[in-house]
Amino acid sequence: MPIYIYNSLSRKKEEFIPITKDQVKIYACGPTVYDAPHIGHARSAYIFDLIRRYLSFKGYQVKFVRNVTDVDDKIIDKARKDKPHEDLITACRSVAETYLEAYHQALKTLDIDSSGDKLIEPKASAYIPKMINFIEGLIIQGKAYACAGDVYFDITKAKDYGKLSHQSLDKMESGTRVAAKENKRNPLDFALWKSAKANEPSWTSPWGEGRPGWHIECSVMSSDILGDEFDIHGGGIDLIFPHHENEIAQSEGAGKKFARYWIHHGLLTINGQKMSKSLGNFITVDDFIAKYHDPDLLKLIFLFTHYAHPVDYTDEKVQEARQALERVRILFDKASGLSAQLSFDKLPVEIEDAKLGFIKAMDDDFNTPQAVASIFELVNLANKNITDEKFVISAVNVLKELCALLGIASVRPQHSDVTQDTKINQAINARLKARLDHDYALADKIRKDLEAQGVILEDGKSGTTWRRKL
Repeated sequence: MPIYIYNSLSRKKEEFIPITKDQVKIYACGPTVYDAPHIGHARSAYIFDLIRRYLSFKGYQVKFVRNVTDVDDKIIDKARKDKPHEDLITACRSVAETYLEAYHQALKTLDIDSSGDKLIEPKASAYIPKMINFIEGLIIQGKAYACAGDVYFDITKAKDYGKLSHQSLDKMESGTRVAAKENKRNPLDFALWKSAKANEPSWTSPWGEGRPGWHIECSVMSSDILGDEFDIHGGGIDLIFPHHENEIAQSEGAGKKFARYWIHHGLLTINGQKMSKSLGNFITVDDFIAKYHDPDLLKLIFLFTHYAHPVDYTDEKVQEARQALERVRILFDKASGLSAQLSFDKLPVEIEDAKLGFIKAMDDDFNTPQAVASIFELVNLANKNITDEKFVISAVNVLKELCALLGIASVRPQHSDVTQDTKINQAINARLKARLDHDYALADKIRKDLEAQGVILEDGKSGTTWRRKL
């Protein structure tokens, strides 16, 4: 079955046809490393890792690039604030290294980017010479101009400028002003190179000491690694204008075809408000893990909403995710004692239909809410046929495959302590004896004591079973 993707460029859903058969090249805008990674960063990284996973599942060889912006005004401001007594250049390098490591650690904690060497992660600082060459080419072609140590892209030379954000030049110009210290010819012209300020990080260029503008790095990195035309470019919806619009202008200005499909994800709010330290609702990945301990909860919150839509993070949604995840893990616990050899050679029709429903949903612009619904359809089917061991094993095997595809680690084994398990079973036997003796107060106390230890009892026709609370 073909995959359909909503292309921000055309504003419609299109059949995905890669440039090269069976190969997909993706470029996603990555972090600017000046602060601790928050759950909004996690959503962006997870979405594109999930897209990579699914395209690989469909049989494509995926080349995935996510850049790192380690040269930026925000990094300089952070260095001045946090390391006022250090040399600014050294402090900037330290800030960038510290927060890039924090970003990597956060994604490791969330089990994102488990693709290993399939991820290419270029740094802006390593591409300065190639950026300079790119800018020189634009000047030679008359698409850019130098003035007083700065270089600007001439927006009047950009064909169809505004085609991604679907705005007219007049509308964009009305909301733009030129700062007194800028030497632009046109308010919409954007910086390709900035002249150096005292003690700031800078590099030698034909226009003097300076550093690149923000937009140029993505055009240079993507074309260098993926070629002048590649399949998918992605990022947050907030990057459509001006960042991605300017990428298109400068890349096409340099004679490159650039990206065919543009994927933009919605942003994340906290209880209906934009995340902000001043509002006290800034949630880092470390904050989330410290409070809830389980990265799968955060991933499920993301999966419940289509990637293109905004996500409003609330405690209620965490609890909804907890309840959903517990349903999967309870089933896995029930099936843990069954033999995998009992599975069918051919899947039962109901299980096959649920799996196909999952694939159909993901083929339709990576519709994760519908895909998750198919997962819980499998859970329901298994529970309805819980006495049919072969059916349950088959359903669980498919569930494991689909959960792994979504990066959900629900299949991880529970840590078992033989001594503790023995004590739990002894307590269950004591409770059974108390009930037979009609000592319901003692039976109830044993149940509550076990609950306090995180052990949940479930009474059924075949006796009492137990599981650890999620």
